[in-house]
Amino acid sequence: MVVKLATYNIAFKGLKEGNHVFDYHIADSFFEHFENTLVDQADVNVRVTLEKRSSFMSVILDLKGTVLLTCDRCLEMYNQPVQNKAQFWIKFGENREEEDDVIWLPPEDYQINVAQIIYEYIILSVPLKHVHPSNEEGKSSCNPEMLKKIEEYSRPHEDKSDGRWEQLKNLLNSN
Repeated sequence: MVVKLATYNIAFKGLKEGNHVFDYHIADSFFEHFENTLVDQADVNVRVTLEKRSSFMSVILDLKGTVLLTCDRCLEMYNQPVQNKAQFWIKFGENREEEDDVIWLPPEDYQINVAQIIYEYIILSVPLKHVHPSNEEGKSSCNPEMLKKIEEYSRPHEDKSDGRWEQLKNLLNSN
């Protein structure tokens, strides 16, 4: 796994101070390196902008593309557009204070692998509810046959009461 994800290593020790841009194309093979993933197929472009300073680095991650998901409503596959932009900082030292948007690295490190970070931000950009987007007319683009079945089985059924239960209820009411 480490060798195949080496493409996502950014060696920052040799970089001059200032902005540096790294572009990545995330495809299906990327997700093979992660267990129990929500996404198996994708077409996502990621731009990592690293601003190197003497004591820290600022990283802006900008991603846009599509991932293939299973619709929760009709169970067919569809392309879900995803987009996310995030900023975090990389600091060096042994004093690793707990901060959400800071990655602490030992002072002797010379590179960072951004594969896990890219993966997490792609997954975070996937909506909780996976449903086909509506078409131009505002109608669902789900499988029409499946929508008919859902409607058929979700209609409230007529209350067919059992006469024996009514007699038992009468016993309770008379006491």
